[in-house]
Amino acid sequence: MNEIFKALADPTRRKILKMLREKDLSAGEIAEHFDMTKPSISHHLNMLKQANLVLSEKQGQNIYYSLNMTVFQEIIQWIFDFQGRGEDHANQ
Repeated sequence: MNEIFKALADPTRRKILKMLREKDLSAGEIAEHFDMTKPSISHHLNMLKQANLVLSEKQGQNIYYSLNMTVFQEIIQWIFDFQGRGEDHANQ
């Protein structure tokens, strides 16, 4: 979970995730939306991959990125569980 929250802490990575919510994109397509070097975009994509928030698939010479919805479901479940414990505790 720590790597997930670390990855989500950065606004650039959150913007990449929002973009991928719309459709799968290549690294080049992602880079077009930012005023930074391609190695910097690669760093952000690698952080997202390490946190398992995105999946990558090589297609020809391009690598396409997509959201890993399983991890997002786990995050939502964690939040609901966390919230539920708080409510149970408050009711005691």
